[in-house]
Amino acid sequence: MVDAASMIDAGSALPVGDSVDAAPARRPEPVILQGRFGRVEKLATRHASDLWRAVEGHDRIWTYMSSGPFAGPEAFSSWIAERAAIEDPYSFAVVDPALGAIGIVTLMALRPAMRVCEVGHIVYAPALQRTPLGTEAQYLLARYVFETLGYRRYEWKCDALNEASRRAALRYGFSLEGVFRQHMIVKGRNRDTAWFAMLDSEWPARKARF
Repeated sequence: MVDAASMIDAGSALPVGDSVDAAPARRPEPVILQGRFGRVEKLATRHASDLWRAVEGHDRIWTYMSSGPFAGPEAFSSWIAERAAIEDPYSFAVVDPALGAIGIVTLMALRPAMRVCEVGHIVYAPALQRTPLGTEAQYLLARYVFETLGYRRYEWKCDALNEASRRAALRYGFSLEGVFRQHMIVKGRNRDTAWFAMLDSEWPARKARF
């Protein structure tokens, strides 16, 4: 017969994870993240007209998105108003000093108690793609997540068939952790999801690379 004390002693020898600060991370707020080439700021209805001019006619942008393309500026503006009002995903506009808002990025799947969040629902107009501002926006948001909000894990997920997004994730310093098969149904089609992440312990090196 095994007494309770011996069971506790045996159990204490099992491996456990490292101790971590269990204080929750903060939720994103309507900040302005100013960079050298532009800024990232809370998405608002005032950004709709600039964004529509930037994305109009570029339906390819929406191929792997759950929304879009849109029939016209009214439908697009309604979508922007809806996105701006949601707390999760928490949407930001990427603003060029000359062109105005030309992109959207969001912090989503917020789990402050676990200090985990994701960057997603990324909409980059052609004017923002492969530009210094496009890269800087990702840097500004990652710095905000790790250094201001206090998250310890920052995720990036995309359709496994979206090669451009997968390349971007690696370029920005995320590590591929695997592919979740038959993870979602998007616009009536199967989506296998490529899963990337960056940790707070990795951020100093990633920051230097940016």
